Formats: sequence, C-alpha cells, structure tokens
Amino acid sequence: MSGENLTRDEARRRARLLSVDGYEVALDLRSAVAPPPADGARTFRSTTTIRFACSEPGASSFADLIAPKVHSVTLNGRSLPVDTVYDGSRIILDGLAAENELVVDAACAYSRTGEGLHHFLDPEDGEVYLYTQYEPADARRVFANFEQPDLKAPFGFTVTAPAEWTVLSNGVQEGEPQILDEGAASTRRFARTQPISTYITAVVAGPYHYVTDTYRRTLGSGAERTELEIPLGALCRKGLARHFDPEDVFTVTKQGLDFFHDHFAFPYPFGKYDQAFVPEYNLGAMENPGMVTFREEFVFRGKVTEASYEGRANVILHEMAHMWFGDLVTMEWWDDLWLKESFADFMGALALVEATRFEDGWITFANRRKSWAYRADQLPSTHPVTADIRDLEDAKLNFDGITYAKGASVLKQLVAYVGRDTFLEGARRYFQRHAWGNTTLGDLLSVLSETSGRDMEAWSRDWLQTQGVNSLTPQVTCGSDGRVTELAVLQEAQGDEPVLRPHRVAVGLYRHDVAQSRLVRYARAETDVTGARTVVAGLAGQERPDLVLVNDDDLTYCKTRLDEVSLATLRAHLGDLTPPRAGGRPAAAEEGHNAALSRALCWSAMWNLTRDGLMPARDFIGLVADFAGDESEIGVLQMLHVWSRTAVTHYAAPEWREQGRRALAERALSRLRLAEPGSGHQLAWARHFAALATDEKDLRLLQGLLAGTARIDGLDVDQELRWTFLETLAARGEADAAAVDAELGRDDTASGKRHHVRCLAARPSAEVKAEAWKAVIESDRLSNALVDATIAGFAQPGQEELTAPYAGPYFEALEEIWRTRSIEIAMAVVRGLYPDLQTDQATLDATDAWLTAHEDAAPALRRLVLEARDDLGRALRAQRCDAASAGGPTG
Repeated sequence: MSGENLTRDEARRRARLLSVDGYEVALDLRSAVAPPPADGARTFRSTTTIRFACSEPGASSFADLIAPKVHSVTLNGRSLPVDTVYDGSRIILDGLAAENELVVDAACAYSRTGEGLHHFLDPEDGEVYLYTQYEPADARRVFANFEQPDLKAPFGFTVTAPAEWTVLSNGVQEGEPQILDEGAASTRRFARTQPISTYITAVVAGPYHYVTDTYRRTLGSGAERTELEIPLGALCRKGLARHFDPEDVFTVTKQGLDFFHDHFAFPYPFGKYDQAFVPEYNLGAMENPGMVTFREEFVFRGKVTEASYEGRANVILHEMAHMWFGDLVTMEWWDDLWLKESFADFMGALALVEATRFEDGWITFANRRKSWAYRADQLPSTHPVTADIRDLEDAKLNFDGITYAKGASVLKQLVAYVGRDTFLEGARRYFQRHAWGNTTLGDLLSVLSETSGRDMEAWSRDWLQTQGVNSLTPQVTCGSDGRVTELAVLQEAQGDEPVLRPHRVAVGLYRHDVAQSRLVRYARAETDVTGARTVVAGLAGQERPDLVLVNDDDLTYCKTRLDEVSLATLRAHLGDLTPPRAGGRPAAAEEGHNAALSRALCWSAMWNLTRDGLMPARDFIGLVADFAGDESEIGVLQMLHVWSRTAVTHYAAPEWREQGRRALAERALSRLRLAEPGSGHQLAWARHFAALATDEKDLRLLQGLLAGTARIDGLDVDQELRWTFLETLAARGEADAAAVDAELGRDDTASGKRHHVRCLAARPSAEVKAEAWKAVIESDRLSNALVDATIAGFAQPGQEELTAPYAGPYFEALEEIWRTRSIEIAMAVVRGLYPDLQTDQATLDATDAWLTAHEDAAPALRRLVLEARDDLGRALRAQRCDAASAGGPTG
C-alpha cells in the first residue's frame, strides 16, 4: 500500500509545474462478462490521452496509474520504455515540453474491494454490474491521470460494453452507440465535462434497472428569465427492481434542487442528474457530478422505519449539496476536505428540514450526527476541522466525524453567530468567485468577512483550527425565596491544547408539572458564552428550575452537562419532556418549542456522561428501560437501542453484564408486545429484542416467529427480519449451518449471501471462528462486502472466550495486512477484528506493547490502533464506574 501513497508536498510541486487541458479516456469493458482468467487478475483495456502544459520546459514529473500491465506509454509522439518509466503506481515523465500529450495504453484490473472499477457478479441471475468509486485517489486504478484535486480538467469518456447494458458517465451520451461484434457490443461516447477533479469522474455499466424523470424550473424573471430542465435518472440492479421506490427518490431530488436553486443563485451546472444504487459499496454515497452513486442498501428490501427514509433523503441532499460545495468549487488539497464535507452535511440537513417531509431532521442531527462527532473529537487522533493531511493515507482516515458532523455543527453555530442570510450570501459569492476552481480556508473566510462584517479569522482560530469538544455546565444560585439570583454557564476544555470557545447558546428552564406529568419549559434566554464562566442575563428572578438545559435548541457544538438537581430530575422524569397535552395552553416560553429536540439533547447528555465514566452504565440502561418506551421519535428510539446495547456490552461491569442484558431484553419484549401493530416502533423493538435475546424462552419465540408458529399482531416477519432473527439464533447455537443454508435457499440473492456469510461466522464454535479468521486474514478472495459480513459474524457479544485466542494473532498480522491489502480492506480488518470485546486490561496492555514496538509503523495504521485502544480504555473506565455503583446510583 505504501508505494501507492502521494504526499502533499509532491502534489504541490506537481501543481506548480503542470496544468491540465483535458483527458480523453477509452474503456473497453467487454471482458467483464468473459470467463475469469485461470491465473492473475481479470482486466479491461484502458487508453488515456492527457493534454497538459508544463511551466518549466525540460522538467520532470509523473502521472499516476495502478495497473497489472501497461502496454505502451507515448509522450509527445515518443514511445517510452515501459519497464523503465513505470514502477507499478507512477509513470515517470522526463524532458517535458511546454505543451504535452501523454498516451497510456494499459490493462487495468477490475476491483473486488470497492476501489476503482468494481466488478460484481449477481448470484441471483448471473449478471455482471460495474461501477467506479475513486475518492480520494482510486481513479488511477482505471485510467492514467494526475491524481490530486487541484489539477482539474475536462474529461471525455468513451466506453465499450455489451450492447444491452445501461452505460452512464458524468456527461450525457452523445449520438447513437457504435455497434460492434455483430451487435453484441457497442461503443458509447459521453459529453465532455466541465473542469472537475479525477476523484469525481464516474462510469456505471451493467444491465441496471433504469427509471427516468425530469426536473423543470423557471429561474429569474423578465429579460433574465430562463427555463431549466434537468433529466433525472435512478437505477439499481434488476434483482432489486421490485423493491425500488424511485418515485420517493425523485420527489426528494426535486425538492432538493428547488431548495438549492432558491438559496445558491447558481443553477445546477452539470446537465443531467443520475443516481445509481450499486452493490458492495464502501461508502454511503459519492457526489460524482451528474452520476451520483449510493450503497444499494438504500433500496429497502423489507419494511424499515421512517428513520431509514429520512436517512436516505438526508444522504440524497448531502450529495446534491456537493454539486456546489466540492464539485463546482473544490478544495486545493485534502487539508480542506471540510470545505466540501462539512458544508454538505450542514446544507443537506438544512434542506431536509426545510424542503422535505422530514421536518424533525435537526433532532436526528443532534442525536446521531453529533454523537459521531463527539466520539471522534475525544479520540487521540482528534484534529481540527481543518486538518493536517500529509498524504493520501491520512486523507483516507479523515473522512470522519470531525470532518463531517463536527464541521457541520460548527457551521450551524456560525449561522447562529452571523445570521442565516449573511451565511447564504457568503456561499453565493463563494460560488460566483471560485466556480470551476480550487480553494482553501482563506477563500471562504474572505467572503464571509465581506458579508458579515465580522472578524472571521478569530472565529476560524477558535472553531476550525483547534481541536476538542467543550463541556458546558449550568451553575444555579437561588435565594431564600426559591427564585434564581444568578445562573451561570461553566465552560471546560480537555486535551493537550484545551481551548475555551465562544458559544451562542439557548438556556432553557423547566419545571415539573405534576398535574400534567410534564416537564414544562417556562423560561429561555440566549447568550454568548465566553471564557470559563458566563452569567446568563434575563433569568434572574425566575422560580427555581427542576431542570436547566444548556444548549437548548442545539445551537452550538458542545457536551451538555447537568447540575445535580437537573440530573435527579431527569432520572425520575426524563420521559415527561413532551409537547403540551391537547387543550392545554402552552407557557409563553414554549411557543415554538420542540420538546422532542430537548428530550433528544437530554438523552445525548446522559449518554456522554455514561461514555465519560461519570454515570454508571446500569443507570443509563435503567433510564432506557424506564423511558425509551415512551420515545415518540423513531430515530431517537433506534439510537437509544444502539447506545443501550453498547452500554451493556462494553461499559457495564462484567459481573452485571448478563443481568443487564436480560433486563433490556425483557423490557424490549414488553414494548414489542405493546407497540402499535405494524408501526415503525414495533419493528424497532423487534430488532432490539432479537439483538438481546439470550435465554431459552426468548430464543423459542424467535424460532416460532421464523417458523410461523408464533405471532405478534402486526409484525410482518419479512426476509430482512428473518435474517435478523436467524443471526441471533445462530450466535446462540440454536441454528446450525443447515438452517442457515436453508434460509439462503429462500433468499438466494446478493443480500442473502451477505446475511448467510455473517450468520455462518456467528455460530459459537472454535472451528467456525478459525474458518472465519482464515477467510479474512489468510486469503484475499472475499469481496469487500463479504469481508465486512465475516468480521461482523466473527465478533459477537457473549462469545469472548471463543475470540480471545485471536488477540495475539491480531497484533502479529497488522503490518502484513497493511502492507498487502488495499486500504479499504486493511481499514476494515484493523477496526473490525480489534479484540475490544475482551474489555480487559490484558488487551489494553497488548495494544500498548504493539504501539511501543511499532513506532515506525505507517502513521495511518498506528492511528487506527490508537483509536481502538482509546475506545477500550474508555470502556474499562466506564466499567470501574459501574462496578463502584453497585451499592446505589452515583452521579
């Protein structure tokens, strides 16, 4: 892997030397349907012509290409000796002229790891499906190029493939296909793109199910009135067509295009808008202009909750925001990855809330996205939003919760700081000023300073160029009359370089209304928190609160802490944070108050206390048992299910763990039976129950639901839910290989195959674990999706004794895995097989020993191990807190 790396310094030198006029790329994909070779990789023909200028004639540089074989390299009409100029990842270019033409003819390899041109053979119908995925630097696996984001250029693609296939690229197809092989194949040419970076070029090819629609919009008025028409497409594998709902995809797409046209004042610049849902995808989605790709799990094969539809809509809008933030205007180098990802995350959420049916999207943002950011920002690998990215391996790991969710949270804080109109005007100027170019942080700060009149450099230093998350805690002083004399907010920072930041926050005061069994917000004040202690104006004289919620309405990015009274109130009444009852007159402070958002923020505060070892895991589990059943927001409920299972598996004292798991399972079954038949809540409780079931009666129920001999009113045990139940039964030793094979017979599809592999690896047998380990560690034959499935099955809670023998071999294999596997597979193995389920000091010591003995290991590999070590250390601290609480609750 290391030989394929590219450093920031190398990229900067090349960018100073070269400018690219354009690419012509011809791909011959007919080999995709041919029998695989007896030995070696399955390959396709790739012929690339690059026209580029050199500012220093006579200088040397290099082009990027990763290919099993290069047939020829021609520079300015001169044939170069391949064995001399090509080293497996770079083509050395000596003696460059002022104007150059490079032609590279190569045999490139189809991928089975989701990197480059991925080749998928559908087990259901034997059809082949292809798609490309490049970010940050895998276009070089498909065609020769200059693989860095600031060497943008127009691209023209020509693709030869089976004639009956759907073949798509960034641009529209030009003219009719050229028929070849007596009609068996055809060559299609696609319109030349605007200047874009290599990593967002795309080709999708195969017998995809393809549906079309059209977006129409009138822009401007009077003499400037124009009619905009954008062809829309949505596609998936033929085997998924019966589950596909393109109407909903198109609805969200049109709503998003309306929203961005209304707010960006820059028409969508890439012509058509295709969206492909593709198999074995490593990411959620990718913003290739005109040809967005998504993981096909967004085509729902069974019943899902509304949270899943909201999640898909959010991803659609996130990728659409990238058409402007990232594709039209692109960061210069991966240091400023946030310039696209943070903005897309924020603008996607804003569009979701304001343009679609998912009006409570900010609740999901506060509960899920920020949880991701808080975790990442407390790891030893935490970094500023604007990161120091030394090379491509660094870049690959920085697609993290800081770059996405913290960056988006910071932008949400910025909007509260400068105002929404000011922020959007800055975005509009940014697009107009830098269209088709590359930018850095300074370019964005410049336009925001213009529109806001504020010192954006100071804001940037505080929020973008420092790391770590602040904690905000209320401090309430009351007089003898029971009224507030002073309410202050205390700010803390941790880490090697603690920073106290300015925060725009809303502070809400709540009383417990016994008659209505509600926590009612009766006062609210907004303030700017600065320094270690800030007095909140406007709340003195209010009656003593039962709950003080700092960062009510979720304006800033912080960990919300609770004073002792507030914590006690939530322990007893968290479920009472609800909207006014029908017919009740809301208090003045409740006008427009989103009680569900406040409740989600309280849950997040409780979870952060648990993760930080400040509240026993059993207390958090008790809160979930007591109050999650009344949670109205399905996305919050599903997050609580995940958190409670994490708490019982990693944070609870080992001697109490099984008791906690049984308590959660009992409550889950009770709520499952009480849930509205056919509702999303019922489905969520069913999945949660299945993940927790351990004792005989629960396992018998799952078997009965699979066999049809047991029934819960309204619960449709569809194929996806069957696999969920079967995985639990397999992991508990109640379903053998024959039962798992029989289920594959019912669902002999690509999705079924992944479930099958996971269930087989989940069985509680030493032989099974040995087979799974060998399949992942000692072989590279599994595709990326099946590697993930095997790892997921291997690491099962409750099977610690079976997986303990692999802790030593894990550390022994790390460097070889990193050296020999693609970075996607290596990351999956390093993260997925880390022995965190052991949750013991011996594993922590083994991790420290490896880190000490391998100080010269690849920095990206060390980062992954350090992150895993930090999670384990956190779990051990939380377990000590939980064990210490056995005599009673502690705060």
